[in-house]
Amino acid sequence: MLPRAYLKIDQVCRSFQRGPTTSEVLKDVSVTIDKGEYVSIIGHSGCGKSTLLNMIAGLLPVSSGGILLEDREVNSPGPDRAVVFQNHSLLPWLTVYDNVRLAVNKVFSNTKKKAERHEWTMHNLDLVQMAHAKDKRPSEISGGMKQRVGIARALAMEPKVLLLDEPFGALDALTRAHLQDSVMQIHAALKNTVIMITHDVDEAVLLSDRIIMLTNGPAARIGEIANVDLARPRRRLELASNANYIGAREAVLRFLYERHHFVEAA
Repeated sequence: MLPRAYLKIDQVCRSFQRGPTTSEVLKDVSVTIDKGEYVSIIGHSGCGKSTLLNMIAGLLPVSSGGILLEDREVNSPGPDRAVVFQNHSLLPWLTVYDNVRLAVNKVFSNTKKKAERHEWTMHNLDLVQMAHAKDKRPSEISGGMKQRVGIARALAMEPKVLLLDEPFGALDALTRAHLQDSVMQIHAALKNTVIMITHDVDEAVLLSDRIIMLTNGPAARIGEIANVDLARPRRRLELASNANYIGAREAVLRFLYERHHFVEAA
């Protein structure tokens, strides 16, 4: 008997109705994701990447098909799926500590004592190297630091699936690289399941076990899935000349380039 999928996306379709017009964004999307796997979703703008992520998060209903997490249907938001958006979404009147503690209190108020919730908050700030800034407010820290706090807040919920919606897209290149390294270290330590949307091919190959490539919309589908056969831990400088890294990068670029030209020729 085959083991059941940890996260199963089964023939999912999503359409939007505007007056008499129906727009089909995603059609028959099916994929299974294993526990502890790091998966990136990539594709051109407008192909439905964020729509798919929002359905996994339970923020949008599916039009047809289904999403199962450990054999339970996903049909609403829940603490078992935490989302980190490109915009950090921190509450500006709360300190770094309180932004994370808010999530901890919400999820663990009945299972952890006050001292335990404090320790758990600090533990997650330590994970993203932000314990030193616990008393600062969002306006007093950099964009990269804000994203670290957003990641800490998400991890503090102990989600079964961490959902990242272009979390590094608004950051400068150096800060982005530092955060990518931090996310790799956290994933190695926690063995958590991560699904990330990105436009960055190098980022997808560096971080992922598999890369899901969506076709252009409307009615976008999974065009290809690339396996990234690279040992962990990964060090970006060593990967520059690695044949498997180069091959995975070329496969994704080829897919995106060919799909892009297909749209232009239509």
